[in-house]
Amino acid sequence: MDDKIFRTLNQFTGRNRFVDIFMIIISKKLRYFFAYFLVIMWFQNNFHKRITSLAGISAIITLLLTSVIKLVYFKPRPFSKKRVNLLAPVPSEKDSSFPSKHTTLAFAVAISVLFYKRTFGCILSILAFLAGFSRIWMGQHYPSDIIGSAIIGSIVAIGVNFSSNFWDPFINRVIYTYNRFFL
Repeated sequence: MDDKIFRTLNQFTGRNRFVDIFMIIISKKLRYFFAYFLVIMWFQNNFHKRITSLAGISAIITLLLTSVIKLVYFKPRPFSKKRVNLLAPVPSEKDSSFPSKHTTLAFAVAISVLFYKRTFGCILSILAFLAGFSRIWMGQHYPSDIIGSAIIGSIVAIGVNFSSNFWDPFINRVIYTYNRFFL
């Protein structure tokens, strides 16, 4: 089923230059938009600094978890097993297809923001979905990689947000220190 869905989506890769370029831009540049968004939020009030901190903690935990999973579990990328329509940049065949770092990070940040800012969180969630979809379109991940990665990023964000009382002393110290020295 995974391969069938992948083939159905990937068959359109390379047929429309505009869509291909859009997918490449989403895949390569969306992470900078997420980072820029968090930086802008940081420079608002303390409430926004707290949201940014929780999103950052979620992203760091997700990045660590993704790295551990890739160390203990290897899944070949679609292009290493069969002929697929592939868009550059092409990742290494030695890098596991699961989980997708792009997707896990995007969902970790989007869901963290969604807890506190529904409109922005919904927009970021749509962009996170596009980030994952672009990875399938480019021939770099299977749909199950993206779904699993979205689940991982979301669960981490939910866990961090539900345990925010644990993180509050650290977050409050960071915000206090920043405000004291830079404001």
